[in-house]
Amino acid sequence: MATDFKSIPIIDVAPLLAKSDDPEMAQDPGVSSVVRQLDQACRESGFFYVKGHGIPDSLLKEVKELIRKFFELPYEEKLKIKMTPETGYRGYQRLGENVTKGTPDMHEAIDCYREMKPGMYGAVGQPMEGSNEWPANPSNFKQRMEEYVRLCTDLSRKILRGIALALGGSADELEGERAGDPFWVMRLIGYPGVHNANGKDMPENDIGCGAHTDYGLLTLVNQDDDIPALQVRNVSGEWIWAVPIPGTFVCNIGDMLKILSNGLYESTLHRVINNSPKYRVCVAFFYEPNFDAAIEPLDMCKQRTDGTMKFERAVYGEHLVNKVLTNFVM
Repeated sequence: MATDFKSIPIIDVAPLLAKSDDPEMAQDPGVSSVVRQLDQACRESGFFYVKGHGIPDSLLKEVKELIRKFFELPYEEKLKIKMTPETGYRGYQRLGENVTKGTPDMHEAIDCYREMKPGMYGAVGQPMEGSNEWPANPSNFKQRMEEYVRLCTDLSRKILRGIALALGGSADELEGERAGDPFWVMRLIGYPGVHNANGKDMPENDIGCGAHTDYGLLTLVNQDDDIPALQVRNVSGEWIWAVPIPGTFVCNIGDMLKILSNGLYESTLHRVINNSPKYRVCVAFFYEPNFDAAIEPLDMCKQRTDGTMKFERAVYGEHLVNKVLTNFVM
């Protein structure tokens, strides 16, 4: 249900966070205001900026700087944590190794997932079993990234409680068997600057990340402050810039939340084009359902959409593994 939006709204979530675990949060005027804004953003664009999130700006900057330092290392050094099927598809991938709709993406990345013990999710989870591949250099990389994951997980949980209220449910509507034990994905991404010394436009196959929607519930994007590159497509097909706003996250909803909302909320197409000569770093944190959750439209959302079930039931882990197994040129 995306619209012809021309800009992306900014939502100060501080009132929601302050009351997020209060049993009476739905009656709080500050929470109600945030919930209305979340509802409008999720219906109209599927994207919004998050301010007032409580994660220190110093940490947002530090994680990007650590990632930048890693990508500056010699290629041989980066290959020490190379992503392979044997690592559970965790680790470093070179330029062009990630594929979107059959076209190689012009970025390099470290892919991380919530760690899985052998047999934890049976045959479905087997391809992704393992521990994350963290670089030894910089030396504090693992510690800072794990702290960042912890904070982003908590922030995402609280935003999702607001979205549950926006859909007309209780604050914990999307927890329990749906996302009470959430999986997470994190991609640490580097986009080389454009090499167009002759001033020509960037060719279509030099897109940093092709047009796609995200798989899960919510995504928090921490992007470089000075390099516009993320674009979001409105219903008319126009690409709207998600220009960096220092100290904020860009948040968007994913396919699983679109299914739960029965299409009331849109997982919107977006892409990355780095037209700058500067190298761009981005941290994308994906907050997902329980790995083994069966996701289908909520009854309350079906009632708001003519009583029809617009999307088939999907098991999140199966959906993710299918995507992962077809997303890379190894």
